[in-house]
Amino acid sequence: MTTCAPSPDDAEALSRVHFTAWLESYPNPRFGIDEDWIRQAVGRLVTPEGVAQWRRAVEDARDHPDLHFCRVARTVTRAVGFLCGHRAEAEVASIGPMYVLAEFSGRGIGSRLMNEYLSWVGERPVCLWVTVYNTRAIRFYTRHGFEISGERRQWRGKMPIVRMIRHPEWA
Repeated sequence: MTTCAPSPDDAEALSRVHFTAWLESYPNPRFGIDEDWIRQAVGRLVTPEGVAQWRRAVEDARDHPDLHFCRVARTVTRAVGFLCGHRAEAEVASIGPMYVLAEFSGRGIGSRLMNEYLSWVGERPVCLWVTVYNTRAIRFYTRHGFEISGERRQWRGKMPIVRMIRHPEWA
């Protein structure tokens, strides 16, 4: 398994990983979130427009490495995860999106990506949004020094999300 900066040619693979991870991570009957809802909410990820958006994100990270971060985790044959984030001078950095395909979870890939990102961020706070019922992700972020801030929202009027923040002095 390797991690590296993706090239613009990786945009289609990243869009597929992103969409597949949504299908694996977020169905929840209690909240009325099923495959159809996910396809409506984020199906654009795997359209030509979604791939173009990924291409721009990869190019931004390549062209402005001081502001944008993007790393892909891959086997010899395919992309299996990624982490992207942003930082603004003297402000809080943010993570989003970050996913590892379910069949590759538990192998340290997420931690490897997170450690690369936190090294890139340096000594500044980092925030992210996570789905309330994604307890596996919440445990992962907690292990990396994040705490739930208490700020909550409904993404697209349905998916409950909560903000987490990591203060360097707490980690």
